[in-house]
Amino acid sequence: WRTLLLRIGDRCPEYGGSADHKEHIETCYTVLCREYEHSEFLLQCAEQLPHKIPFFGVLIGLINLENEGFAKGIVDTAQANLQDALNRDRIRILLRFLSGLMCSKVISPDSIIETYETLLSSAATILDEEAGNPSWQPRADFYVYCVLASLPWGGSELFEQVPDELERVLVGIQSYISIRFETDEKDFMEDLWERIQVLSRNGWKVKSVPKPHLSFEAQLVVGKSHPVSCPPPKGQEKHEADLKYPQRLRRLHIFPTNKAEMQPVDRFVVEEYILDVLLFFNGCRKECAFYLVSLPVPFRYEYLMAETIFSQLLLLPNPPFRPIYYTLVIIDLCKALPAAFPSVVVAAVHALFDRISNMDTECRTRLILWFSHHLSNFQFIWPWQEWASVKGLPKWAPQRVFVQEVLEREVRLSYFEKIKQSIEDATELEGLLPPKAGPNFRYDDSKELSKELVGMVRGRKTTRDIISWVEEQIVPANGAIDVVSQTLLDIGSKSFTHLITVLERYGQIISKLCPDEEMQLLLMDEVSAYWKNSTQMTAIAIDRMMGYRLISNLAIVKWVFSPANVDQFHVSDRPWEILRNTVSKTYNRVSDLRKEIQTLRKSIQVAKKASRELEEAKSVLEIVEGQPAPSETPGRLRRLQGFADRAKEEEVATEESLEAKEALLARGLEEGKELLRLLFKSFVDVLTERLPPISMEIDNENSQLNGYSIGELEQWCLCTLGYLKSFSRQYATEIWSHIAMLDEEVFHPLIRKA
Repeated sequence: WRTLLLRIGDRCPEYGGSADHKEHIETCYTVLCREYEHSEFLLQCAEQLPHKIPFFGVLIGLINLENEGFAKGIVDTAQANLQDALNRDRIRILLRFLSGLMCSKVISPDSIIETYETLLSSAATILDEEAGNPSWQPRADFYVYCVLASLPWGGSELFEQVPDELERVLVGIQSYISIRFETDEKDFMEDLWERIQVLSRNGWKVKSVPKPHLSFEAQLVVGKSHPVSCPPPKGQEKHEADLKYPQRLRRLHIFPTNKAEMQPVDRFVVEEYILDVLLFFNGCRKECAFYLVSLPVPFRYEYLMAETIFSQLLLLPNPPFRPIYYTLVIIDLCKALPAAFPSVVVAAVHALFDRISNMDTECRTRLILWFSHHLSNFQFIWPWQEWASVKGLPKWAPQRVFVQEVLEREVRLSYFEKIKQSIEDATELEGLLPPKAGPNFRYDDSKELSKELVGMVRGRKTTRDIISWVEEQIVPANGAIDVVSQTLLDIGSKSFTHLITVLERYGQIISKLCPDEEMQLLLMDEVSAYWKNSTQMTAIAIDRMMGYRLISNLAIVKWVFSPANVDQFHVSDRPWEILRNTVSKTYNRVSDLRKEIQTLRKSIQVAKKASRELEEAKSVLEIVEGQPAPSETPGRLRRLQGFADRAKEEEVATEESLEAKEALLARGLEEGKELLRLLFKSFVDVLTERLPPISMEIDNENSQLNGYSIGELEQWCLCTLGYLKSFSRQYATEIWSHIAMLDEEVFHPLIRKA
């Protein structure tokens, strides 16, 4: 029966299904009437497939005619969930579900109006400067948004049954919109409010919301309505409000409006459907794609679906889910709709490519990673000849850099000859291919010291023996870093596993030679020189060396901001990839330590609980032959004593481990603080060095400043500032906690100047 529930409304007419869902509803109703004890699954289905809420509403309405207690239980559970969800996104789905129940006469329109007015009153109170706090506006906006978002599903019924009360709600929304903080551009709240106003003027007619209750209207009208209410929400701190109540969708307008011809409110409803499916089927890519092509709407929506998915993929500061999820969903949609969706994806890529110069740097990187992965699943087929002209653009031109980086990522996912063959129709682009991957070993067989070191490694000499040999034979003659690092890298060059093995066995040699940041900078120069033909292996080698603490994160930041790398900021992702890995690994260490500490603390609580149980058992006495004696049996006391003794031993060991982990956490937090300090100082230094004085007059784009043309300097600044913004967004919490480390007198004027 649950399968029947999930299949209600699975196929819309355009994709080969039937628009008549009456038979499905009647079948589900027949089955459910025999199994009322499974009612909780019905509510779960409605919450996890919210685009089918109108059908679930009718089903509950029909059951309400025969079993009012069952329907009341559903309403009570929904109300309880609503109370629990007041500080989460779940409230949006539950309000829509209540609207569906209202259409099927399970709850009264007055209950819906009361719930709306409670949320609106709370939102208005939040923005009241005396009774509330305007800085909590994200939370207030979210509640008003939930009210607006449910109106397409229940507005027509409210308009027919309680028009005056509905008008009162709309006036309340208008009042809220008028007092909230306004932005320079129309935001999502104002946009949705305009759509609802158009819907109101059009008589609340929505094509994208099914109305299966009309087929059962004669039956449902005699059903009993059950009451429902919503308690006033509690307060919320500003920073928590920003995190918990993010904007639902920031639209990325990729296609012309005529590609998705529908009413404004229908566009919103279909966007809601798509976002809900992406939300509830995160991690289930095939099911997600299945439901995305099965939305219950009477028109085609491929362009809107692509636009919504790309809007999520490119959302700043982070997409709601991992980018790989959207990549896989797009691949499955292309396979599910082979005649329609691939051409839409092609059109989206071309549209984004045309506007790549106006795109945020972080978004460019995500687009490159997605596109290269996507092509790898379709035999790397693409009409490259349409982009062949980018070869003639300056090396820093965004479109040229985009094509160059996509080709480089494709080579990582395949091999050089395959990618070269894929662009045979655009031979001009061969110049943008990365060099054929391979090591650049300077010594080969020409240097005796290198050959001798290889012999010692192959002879399984101990690390101590090799260190002694290096100190005696190489250090006096200098050049130890280049000989040792190049030789060890060459030994580990066959594969990633070989590299890991070399670093694990002989990392102490490198650590001995590179005890400070100055020597570590030289080591990274050697790594970069050895793998100059492989951006990927350069990043992997440096990342692994940081993992084994052969290189510090501060040394990596200094190396990335060295003059040679700074000149690559706007023409290659190579330095940025290394920097992203470094910052991410630093904060992943802290995150992992926090999780481990939390687990250890729970283990200590479990150990203490065993000791308490033993003491409680010993303390319970009874009178035996006039004398107090333990009421527990000796056997149980012995077992409890054994558990307590083992728990005490584990507790001592765990506390020692906890103390060590807490020390590592303190060290990690300090490292993170120093990393951010150096990172932002480095950004300030390179921007200050290259930006011209504000008072300088620039005649034309070909003028030279600091060795750059104006056009190239502009792109360099955009890329550098783009990554500055990216790191600021990614690590906002850490930056805020260490805000004092930023010199506002230097930093803020610099950003304004840039």
